[in-house]
Formats: sequence, C-alpha cells, structure tokens
Amino acid sequence: MQGQDGERDRHGARSGGDRSPGAPDGIPAGASAGTAAGSPHGAPAGTAAEVPPGPPPGTPDPEPRRGRPRSAAAERAILDAVIALLEAGEPLAGLSIERIARTAGVGKATIYRRWSDKEELFVDVVRDMEPDDPPVSGTEGLADLRVMLESLRTRGLAQRSSALLHNIFAQMKSHPKLWNEYHGTVIAPRRLAMVEAVRRAVAAGELRDDLDVELIDDLFVGPMLVRTVHRPDAPLPDDLADRIITALLQGLAPAARV
Repeated sequence: MQGQDGERDRHGARSGGDRSPGAPDGIPAGASAGTAAGSPHGAPAGTAAEVPPGPPPGTPDPEPRRGRPRSAAAERAILDAVIALLEAGEPLAGLSIERIARTAGVGKATIYRRWSDKEELFVDVVRDMEPDDPPVSGTEGLADLRVMLESLRTRGLAQRSSALLHNIFAQMKSHPKLWNEYHGTVIAPRRLAMVEAVRRAVAAGELRDDLDVELIDDLFVGPMLVRTVHRPDAPLPDDLADRIITALLQGLAPAARV
C-alpha cells in the first residue's frame, strides 16, 4: 500500500514535504520569510545578509530544492491511531480528523497532505488490515485467475479471524460515500484485473471464446464470494480455488454413459 518513504503511489509524486500551514512550498515549518528568502540562519536581526553572487549568464537554472521527505513514521502513526480508536469502540461515523490527529500526535495538515478526506483515509486503513494483494504475472490467463481467487479466499479468512475488520466492513456498507470510495479504489481495480486475466485465458485457448468475458469472470468469482461473504459458516479449504476452476472447466453435466 505504501510507496517509497511512506507515500502512496496512487496519490502521485509530490515534491514538497511537511511545512507549516500557509507557508509557501519548500519553506520548512518554523522558518521565517527572511530565512526562506536566503538569509543565513545565524544573521543577527536587522543585519543585511550577504547575498552570494548569482550564476554566470547563460547558466541553466538549478534543479529546485525539494522539501523534507514525507514521514513514513507519521503515516504509520495515523493509521495506527484510527485502528486504536476503532478497537476502543469508536464508530467510523464518529471519528473526526481532529480526533485522529490528536491520537496520532500529528497536526491535521499532516493528515490532509496524505488523504483528501476521512473516506480516503479509512479505505487505506482497511487495506492496511487486509492481506496484501499478491502479484500476478499479467501475461498468464488461468494461472493469474487462480492467484486472484486464492487472494479472495485469504481475505475472507482474514475477515472471519478479525472481529474488528468484520465490524469495519459492516459499518462501511451503511456509509455510501465510504463504501463508494472503497469500491472505486479497491474492488473495481481487482475486478478489472480478473476480467483481463479471463481475456488472456480466452486468447490462449484455455477458455471458450463464444461467451461474454464478464459472464465467465462472474462464474469464477461467484462461488468464492458466496463462500466468503454470503455463507460465513461455510468452509474455506486451501484447495477451494482449484476446485472452483476444475468444476467450471469440466462442467456440471453428468458424464456421458457408454
């Protein structure tokens, strides 16, 4: 879920680091306007600072200085703060950015630099608690489908073993804005990846080419969703993904009698 230095890939690269509210880009917290403009930190008040000579004419502009790198520790503290509040019985609807910031020991601006709103933050909390999505080849068909079906099974197991995660999902579904954010940023990309794997399987001759690919995808995902979501008491054996794939490939019609 996290990129380099704790920054999320889907948020895009950002050059500025943490700074005080209202300060221009690149001015670290606590720096005065005079200091940011190039005054030496040790120059006495009221003393004109010596300005170094500029580059010779025709010299290319230097690469702009970047601000402080974003703190992975701060991001971890924010995610942990949300989890701690939820474990203490706080409902998702009752959590405010102010409360989260106070619990994490950061300023609200630190949170808003990473997440645009509570919904985006809560989605990352859920993704942090769920098992990571496994890597797939992006070139295989049925092999990638199996990996993604197995990932769906392990996420189902995680929800069963974590009362907190199960409770969060139950609350999310009663908050349309939060559920839509989770669906758009997590569920929809996973579904798209599976449909693309189906297309590769069809192109490779592993699956029929006379059926709608989305219907084929539903046939693979449906049984796993029934087991993991609609039947919480149903077993989720280690070989469930293989059994689903084998049943679909062999079909449900009885073997022809000789």
